[in-house]
Amino acid sequence: MSNVMIVGVGGQGTLLASRIIGKVAIKAGYDVKVSEVHGMSQRGGSVVTYVKYDKKVYSPLIFEGEADYMLAFEELEAYRWLPYLKKDGKLIVNTQQMNPMPVITGAMKYPESILEKIGDKLKNVVALDALKGAVEAGTVKAVNIVLIGCFAKNSDVDKQVWIDVIKETVPPKFLDINLKAFEIGYNS
Repeated sequence: MSNVMIVGVGGQGTLLASRIIGKVAIKAGYDVKVSEVHGMSQRGGSVVTYVKYDKKVYSPLIFEGEADYMLAFEELEAYRWLPYLKKDGKLIVNTQQMNPMPVITGAMKYPESILEKIGDKLKNVVALDALKGAVEAGTVKAVNIVLIGCFAKNSDVDKQVWIDVIKETVPPKFLDINLKAFEIGYNS
């Protein structure tokens, strides 16, 4: 069983990432369940998606301590949802920091040293600047695909399956940028 949590902020492409992972798992022959929790996604709020795949999956939900993998599109979201990872789970985290509303309004400060705090609790962490990779690929909107590339490298599914699903899922006018973003993440 693979339990994957995708966490981020509205507008970062977490839902597309969950669709790609789900389609890849289906092509690899797994039963797949996906559940999306939007929150205040349209206002930059927290977004969480669960993707579960195995021979047979009965529920899409992932509870605390059950996630094998977490793709975090932002540091604070990684820290917020960290309890959902298994002790030996793997975190792939974008080093980008996006200020939540309490920080924007001045009511709170963005927590310092989040990656160090995460490292104190979890040993299996891949931190990458997916925003830099997305810009290198051609658009800031490809952060999700950079993270997907990194996840694909850590998965048991052949790289070509990932590429085929991206080709099927991404609109043709954005395909070259997304394939480049995937390669950047895969090789990170």
